[in-house]
Amino acid sequence: MSSTLLSRRDLRFLLFDWLDVTRLTERPRYAEHSRETFDDALDLAERVATDHFAPHNRAADLAEPTFDGRRVHIIPEVRAALDAFAETGLLAAAMDERVGGMQLPQVVSAACFAWFQAANVGTSSYPFLTLGNANLLLAHGSDEQIDTWVRPMLEGRFFGTMCLSEPQAGSSLADITARAEPRDDGTYRLFGTKMWISAGDHELSENIVHLVLARIPGGPPGVKGISLFIVPKVLLRPDGAPGARNDVVLVGLNHKMGYRGTTNTLLNFGEGVHRPAGEPGAVGYLVGEAHQGLAQMFHMMNEARIGVGAGATALGYTGYLKSLAYARTRPQGRPVADKDPTAPQVPIIAHPDVRRMLLAQKSYVEGALALVLYCGRLLDEERSAPAEEDRRRAHLLLDLLTPIAKSWPSQWCLAANDLAIQVHGGYGYTRDYDVEQHWRDNRLNPIHEGTHGIQALDLLGRKVTMQGGAGLELMLETIRATVHRAWKADGPAAELAGQLGAAVDRIALVTRRLWGGGDPEVALANASVYLEAVGHVVVAWMWLEQLLAVEALGSPDGPEGDFLAGKRQAARYFFRYELPRTGPQFDLLESLDRTTLDARESWL
Repeated sequence: MSSTLLSRRDLRFLLFDWLDVTRLTERPRYAEHSRETFDDALDLAERVATDHFAPHNRAADLAEPTFDGRRVHIIPEVRAALDAFAETGLLAAAMDERVGGMQLPQVVSAACFAWFQAANVGTSSYPFLTLGNANLLLAHGSDEQIDTWVRPMLEGRFFGTMCLSEPQAGSSLADITARAEPRDDGTYRLFGTKMWISAGDHELSENIVHLVLARIPGGPPGVKGISLFIVPKVLLRPDGAPGARNDVVLVGLNHKMGYRGTTNTLLNFGEGVHRPAGEPGAVGYLVGEAHQGLAQMFHMMNEARIGVGAGATALGYTGYLKSLAYARTRPQGRPVADKDPTAPQVPIIAHPDVRRMLLAQKSYVEGALALVLYCGRLLDEERSAPAEEDRRRAHLLLDLLTPIAKSWPSQWCLAANDLAIQVHGGYGYTRDYDVEQHWRDNRLNPIHEGTHGIQALDLLGRKVTMQGGAGLELMLETIRATVHRAWKADGPAAELAGQLGAAVDRIALVTRRLWGGGDPEVALANASVYLEAVGHVVVAWMWLEQLLAVEALGSPDGPEGDFLAGKRQAARYFFRYELPRTGPQFDLLESLDRTTLDARESWL
């Protein structure tokens, strides 16, 4: 029986037929791997996600964590699932062998982790945040910090968080006030409050490694004065064993509409409840150089942003598969042309409007999955391409695509979840079916790791202008290369190439128009419209790429032929129903519309 978490056939197509990840094994970094080891990792992920994560997804939603003033209580199935996950070694799947990793390609590792996100996004948040924490320390921490904190995280003994936001400073990190006072022994004492900290307190592991942004007194104002610190929940003895509690105190839990299995916390640092060093202040250890904290944290944030997009994709995908299964088995109504009331009812998938909703979901989730995995493939190029120029170009393109890979799935796979509810009809918004929870879980993702608007400002205000527009030009050049390949091909791809080529030209024209006026307020006033339009063009590119891969496989009979025909139809749907949305959006942007700028506060 096929899984309703993800489609293994789609993953095989994307990884092996389209992205050709097996060719990566020709490079030294991945030389120990093969198609067989990639399949084994995917098999393991699917099995553990299905057996240990999916069964308690609803239970963790209904019985969310509680805090009794002393400790956090979480249903035991969460700990059991995380222990099973730790045994797989998949947390370190893409990491270097020197730290105990498997050195799997990032694109394969991302595909593996998508199974856990689809099965239970709340429980998977704990290893997700730990992975980002560990990767940051591997990039910026000292050898001692890696041995002390990263290795236990990769073994599943410690979990990690990132502590950025404060009650008065959510996304505006220039306004954080947490401070870190240096001590003679080289450590720091941290004081302040952090808000919205996912996985900030629990008893699922021996320790929690917080990465905390704070200011060292006397540093420059704004973001230039922010430093990054390791602040563990529990201090370690000289032998590495857990010791005294650090002065990190859980004030309370935030109760969100989704991701209910993940604790979300308000933490106080240095309020004097615990005095492990004989004085108030949470003991912290500086990561790298002082005043470089934001740049270091962006290492984790950029990874987390793509991971949020992957999680949104997984939630949209499992919602699609469940609504597809429901539509195939739920009898209701008769074909429009059948006037006989005594005729048997047909499954609702027989109705064209239901097929429309299913096609829309399919085009969103399979397009988003292609984008997320393409970003993983770019990271592999950045790490392992033989030529330095290829590594540089991969980094530049990935940097540009990151806000799109975060926000597009968060918007449109949420729309897929909305359609999944609609396909279920009256049952869809009851808790009898999973699609209601998937929508609530996914509604958090347009806010997680920087809101939709922040990603829009990042794309239009920073990414398209960086290096004199080199990133944008590289993306347009890369898409045009796909268009050129499609023009040369016979069949459906050639028919769609012109439409995508025109959209790419429109991006170039509109971007020049926005920045040609010399007024950044006008240019950025409709940045979210720009993000949505460019995102749709990028996903259309992903669909044209998939269509070219489909055409290369021919037209076999049976289930394989149906799978490939489904890809063709989803690509056609996206180009007929979705890509045309960008025309009016580009028109609005090109007009330099001031409607939002000119709206006075008193009018709203």
